[in-house]
Amino acid sequence: MEFRDLKKQYQVLKSEIDANVQSVFAASHYISGAEVAELEKRLADYVGVKHCITCANGTDALTLALKAWGIGKGDVVFVPDFTFFSSGECPAGEGATCVFVDVDERTYNIDPKRLEEAILRVWQEGIYTPKVVVAVDLFGLTADYDAIRPICEKYELLLLEDGAQGFGGALNGRRACSFGDISTTSFFPAKPLGCYGDGGAVFTDNDAWAALIRSYAVHGKSGDDKYNNVRLGLNSRLDTVQAAILHVKLNAFEEYEVADINKAAAFYYEEFGRAGLAERLVLPKVPDGFTSSWAQYTVQLPAGTDRTALQKHLKSEDIPSMVYYMKPMHAQGAFAGTDSAIADCPVTERLCKSVLSLPLHPYMTEQDIKSVVKAIKTGL
Repeated sequence: MEFRDLKKQYQVLKSEIDANVQSVFAASHYISGAEVAELEKRLADYVGVKHCITCANGTDALTLALKAWGIGKGDVVFVPDFTFFSSGECPAGEGATCVFVDVDERTYNIDPKRLEEAILRVWQEGIYTPKVVVAVDLFGLTADYDAIRPICEKYELLLLEDGAQGFGGALNGRRACSFGDISTTSFFPAKPLGCYGDGGAVFTDNDAWAALIRSYAVHGKSGDDKYNNVRLGLNSRLDTVQAAILHVKLNAFEEYEVADINKAAAFYYEEFGRAGLAERLVLPKVPDGFTSSWAQYTVQLPAGTDRTALQKHLKSEDIPSMVYYMKPMHAQGAFAGTDSAIADCPVTERLCKSVLSLPLHPYMTEQDIKSVVKAIKTGL
């Protein structure tokens, strides 16, 4: 069994992907070919924003957004404590100080109440200047932007939506990567919409920021003149081959993959209920008005469970599993000895000890899900 079955997906899409890639080979426009601009237009239309700028990966996408805003030393960026390292790495890499905020124990996304408490604390301390909130759409579920956006407006903070795991999700019919002043995503192969290498994108309605991001992504170039560099930037472009692949994958994503992965997730709920495990495990919650793109199907194990032993048991049944994430952001070694290491995040600390992500993808069969649930039951 595959955790995210990219082999099956390729088998289904093989003829179209191969044809698109061969077309790129024939034209030999490997960097900034026509497919890239066409993809940016499609992605912007899908999300519902004015600008999409593709780049080399999701980490660069975050960095490009922060550079466009001039975030640096003395600034505070608020980041959920339970997330992938890039969400905090990028602000810190620009010289800013990360303040890590606890998350909601059911959605795994930043807790708006704890966010406002953190903002007030930073203002009262008066050491740093609050500038940005990074809201991560974790495991495919958008953050609670109905609560987060008013907080950002109240304290005049910029909102950066880290939609690396959330692409395809929605809140009240509005799609992920449209909620931030700037939003980003990743096309890492295992993401909801993934390419066959690294890739990322930045989304915004702001013309000036979009122009800055395009400049920063190509060595700080001035307009269309790549040999007139007016700022220090990155070398961060989505290559044409990956764009050609994403064109095919976006078709499938729109037509059936998001719907099919939601059907698979729903069947997990049914099977856990039939197995009598719905009360023993904490199953992922999708609140009313939200649609998840299910980057992961993450459960919380009962207190006292030997997670390592359970994973070993699952592996013996040829069932892969993953732990996202084993260590809070504030406890990462890179932040040791800094102000970012000081955080009160008990929910995150508890989640890091109890979460387990199970196989889930649009091509998963009901029999696969039954096998996973059966193995969980025998392994607990």
